[in-house]
Amino acid sequence: MENKRELFQTMTRRFGFLDKNCCSIGDVDLSLAQSHILYEIDKQHEPSMQQIAETLAMDITTFSRQIQTLIKRNLVLKTPSAHDKRVSILSLTAEGTYVATVIDERMNAYLEEVFSDMNEFEKEVVLRSIKRLNEAMAKATVCCQPLL
Repeated sequence: MENKRELFQTMTRRFGFLDKNCCSIGDVDLSLAQSHILYEIDKQHEPSMQQIAETLAMDITTFSRQIQTLIKRNLVLKTPSAHDKRVSILSLTAEGTYVATVIDERMNAYLEEVFSDMNEFEKEVVLRSIKRLNEAMAKATVCCQPLL
């Protein structure tokens, strides 16, 4: 049986998760975390800071620093909620939408290239297996902590 951790380590490296700046668009360099933040803001409808931080399983202090950086780069807007002024709603600027779209197009092109080496049956099996793996991971009670 193959070493499961080694398989995931290799896949992570090949997918680029360890790149400090995974995404460069023009003169904008983004970290992987910032790329994920833009993706989630774009995907969700008028999300709050708390919603995005929870989606990404990021502590709110670290998340707030990332948001401040994205605001300074004119990629994200933070506005008080009309319903509750204590809640901040996040949205993408026009430039933020452009950057998120370019990253999405690049990732889709990369995945198309990866899957082009597989037949339809293999693609379906891999995608179904990844979906199932994500479901199982969501149910796991231990995350990156040593077992006693």
